[in-house]
Amino acid sequence: MRSLLFTLMLCSSFAMAEVQVREIPYTAADGTQLIGYHAWDDAIAGARPGVVVVHEWWGLNDYAKRRARDLAALGYSALAIDMYGQGRNTQHPEDAGAFMQAVMANPETPRARFQAGLELLKKQSETDLQRLAAIGYCFGGRVVLDMARQGLPLAAVVSFHGALATDTPATSGSVKARVLVEHGSADSFITPQQIADFKAEMDKAGANYRFVELPGAKHGFSNPDADAHKGHGLDLGYQKEADERSWADMQQLFAEVFPR
Repeated sequence: MRSLLFTLMLCSSFAMAEVQVREIPYTAADGTQLIGYHAWDDAIAGARPGVVVVHEWWGLNDYAKRRARDLAALGYSALAIDMYGQGRNTQHPEDAGAFMQAVMANPETPRARFQAGLELLKKQSETDLQRLAAIGYCFGGRVVLDMARQGLPLAAVVSFHGALATDTPATSGSVKARVLVEHGSADSFITPQQIADFKAEMDKAGANYRFVELPGAKHGFSNPDADAHKGHGLDLGYQKEADERSWADMQQLFAEVFPR
């Protein structure tokens, strides 16, 4: 009877193990109040690789938080960081553009806010301080690529339909992270010249990078909510195949830089 009871309790504890989340307030170097969304799987014991998630230009919305949970389910300690302050997000392009421009006006601001988020992730007991990466979407893709360009201590960065142009180009040897760019071939926000310039920049810097062009995919291809924004006149579109392939590419990269 005791053996049966112990077995039932053990099974129950496994059933209860699941992705956990918490919102954590933190502060950027310039005093801006930020909100982080941390996700981890409590079925995993000990520290595991940490991944920063940088949101689209819409801000720290449900999509960015969902991606943090997705990463947690894969066995990572994931933190969706706040680049705008106070967890602000919007569904209106004009507001999103204003939020983004305010951050990008000074190149030091995105770096400082990213670093504040990275330090917050490192403070979580579930995070392995020696194994860190970052992923970003749209605006967030630009941010993580810039962090790689500037040599931040990351094993890998992944950009999903991210902007490629930069004010802080890589220099020889500056890119320490493995770089993966997942780009939609039908993304009208990115010009062929920007793609050529990005590849030339990475080649000149000696970066270890991979540029994946996803057939027929538009800007926002990874986000099921992208189609809802077509009413604003934006050339966005979700593509399930591109979403799944790009996510699989990310997992492959992480398996290589974070061997189990």
